[in-house]
Amino acid sequence: MPNPFGASPSVCGGLGCPLQHSLNDKPVGAAMAAQQTEPKSAEILSSVGFAAYEWDLRTDAIRWDRNAANVLTIDPSEITSGRNYARYLCASNASTPYDAVMQSGRVADDAGVPYEVVYLLTPEVGVELWIEDRGRWFVGMDGRPSHAHGVVRVVTENHKREQNLVRLSKFDALTGEANRWHLMELVSAAAADAARINRSCAFMLVAIDNLSLINESLGFQNADQVIAAVAKRLRERLRAGDVLGRFSGNKFGLLLQNCKLAEMDAAAQRLISGVGEHIIETPAGSAAVTVTIAGVSIPRHGREALDIIERAQDTLATAKKSKGPGSFLAYRPNLERDALRRKSLAATDEIVAALNERRFHLAFEPIVNGITRLPDMYECLTRVTRADGSIASAGAIIPIAEKLGLIRLIDQRLVELVVSELTESRDINLTLNVSALSVGDAQWWDTLRSLLRANPGAGQRLTVEITETTAMQNVEDVRGFVTRVKDLGCKIAIDDFGSGYTSFRNLRLLGVDVIKIDGAFVQNLSRSADDRAFANAMIWLGHSLGLKTIAEWVQDEPTAKLLTGFGCHYLQGELVGLASSDRPWLAGFEKRAAVG
Repeated sequence: MPNPFGASPSVCGGLGCPLQHSLNDKPVGAAMAAQQTEPKSAEILSSVGFAAYEWDLRTDAIRWDRNAANVLTIDPSEITSGRNYARYLCASNASTPYDAVMQSGRVADDAGVPYEVVYLLTPEVGVELWIEDRGRWFVGMDGRPSHAHGVVRVVTENHKREQNLVRLSKFDALTGEANRWHLMELVSAAAADAARINRSCAFMLVAIDNLSLINESLGFQNADQVIAAVAKRLRERLRAGDVLGRFSGNKFGLLLQNCKLAEMDAAAQRLISGVGEHIIETPAGSAAVTVTIAGVSIPRHGREALDIIERAQDTLATAKKSKGPGSFLAYRPNLERDALRRKSLAATDEIVAALNERRFHLAFEPIVNGITRLPDMYECLTRVTRADGSIASAGAIIPIAEKLGLIRLIDQRLVELVVSELTESRDINLTLNVSALSVGDAQWWDTLRSLLRANPGAGQRLTVEITETTAMQNVEDVRGFVTRVKDLGCKIAIDDFGSGYTSFRNLRLLGVDVIKIDGAFVQNLSRSADDRAFANAMIWLGHSLGLKTIAEWVQDEPTAKLLTGFGCHYLQGELVGLASSDRPWLAGFEKRAAVG
């Protein structure tokens, strides 16, 4: 049978329709009654923008209703056959009404087979209509398609919206270039192709230097114009086939086809020069822009998109530090750096697994009264049981957890453990260190607040420690943190006091309750006049502000006597007891250091 429609749509209604036959078989009186009571389908279809058709698949003849001319903007006398209608179908259509019926691969029964297709119609030069075609086809006595009926309507605006959504899912709205996720897909595909056919290409990460200053000076809207202008200048200097995408706020990713390692420098210099050779004008003023570029050779230095991107980011950071703005640096393998990265990845897995498996626990170090040497409180220190059963201390965990951004998860777990201890033992006082990241973390704060509200009285026996460095990073923010914590009944201590640059004014402004003298000034106290003077001054400052003082790293009795002589309230260190995972208060612990 000839292909009358040439492509595929969807339809319904038509020739040989069982409903139509049943109406025709009714007596005249019944038919007239039906006309009076049933909706006028032709008028309804016309009012909502549909046109109906009947298509005889054996003769290829098509009959249209009177609304076809309005919907299709084609005289129905011009499209009385599938072949004539096919002349108006765009050649790029993926499917046509003929495909939908003749190539559906489905077996028809008495109810027929439904079909639906969307295609592009060109009723006249320069005009394009997207048509939704829905219908149902039926078979004849010989088992072959016999006839079909359906309806068509114009869905151009819907199609445009759908296409726009598809485009937005892959392309950046500001620059019109590939977005990050589409860029990653393209890099992955390029890396696979390069490895398969033994061809080199390059990925470059391009960062606009000092975009934050441009934002502050010109405003975000004008900074967006700068970003768009940089994208345009980069695009103008790429070859056909090269890919440009927006990687993040101030970064672009470039995929340079057929680019070897030795050719990357020349390509990067061309891009750097092209971006920076002219001032970028915006309504708010002019901007002189430079870019810093990092490059990774594919597949030589990367076969997976994630590895390629990671190496480009690391190289870009190195370029900014070592070479400065407006420079280029190509990735080079570094055994020490790669080993450190592998170690960090392994540590990440270990920390996450320990959190999930509840292998974090506490050790308790006594803080004793300087006069009686009886424990007044215990500092809670971090311990983790490794997968092999060994115990890791805070010193082996916290620094790398802070670097990897996992410290907030650890802090949340520790506060749960500490409040649990306070709830079980209602006659103990505990202190807990909190990292700088957790001080500003809403989740940590919500965890502390909900736990203390659920366990009345626990807050009055908890002291939260923050380092002096943390306190001085942003005094106003930390002051708000201190206020919120103290509203829950807790006390606040500044740990490692003396290691930073806290002024008398800031110390008073923060409203803390305790200062812990940095052990670096305590461990040599009996041998260093300078340390004695400094420790004495800090203790005096604490007394002046009505604060309690704790001296860390107290190792011997002479040091303890000097500190108590200066008026230090509490001692902590080897002399009075080191940290232990045992709960000393449960065993009636009353360790006293010998008083010489």
